Amino acid sequence: MPPEAQEKIEELQDLQEQAQQLAEQKQSTESSLSESKTALEALEEIDEDTPMYREVGELLVETDYDEAYEDLEEKVDTLEMRAERFDKQEERVQEQFEDLQSELQQMLQGGAGGGPAGMGPGGAGGA
Repeated sequence: MPPEAQEKIEELQDLQEQAQQLAEQKQSTESSLSESKTALEALEEIDEDTPMYREVGELLVETDYDEAYEDLEEKVDTLEMRAERFDKQEERVQEQFEDLQSELQQMLQGGAGGGPAGMGPGGAGGA
């Protein structure tokens, strides 16, 4: 196998790892987003005079309704933006992967048989 082809295979493997990391980070972000949205919905149904607390390290500190609501809204907005960034990053990695795979296939055409068939950034679990 030509050294250029080996380099492309290594780049494809790197992109697979990158895609896996992105998928894990995106899943974590989406989980946090879901939890925050649920908390925000619950907060909307609570009487504003109800005593509330938030975690600060190992402590629970009393907070008021408006502050808790604003904090949760800000957290939801931030997590939504982060999730969008992960979507865009995943798209870029997928495009890079497809381009590299195409280049490798062109290099190996007529060679000793096939490229990295079946390889994709989603890996075994999907992206």
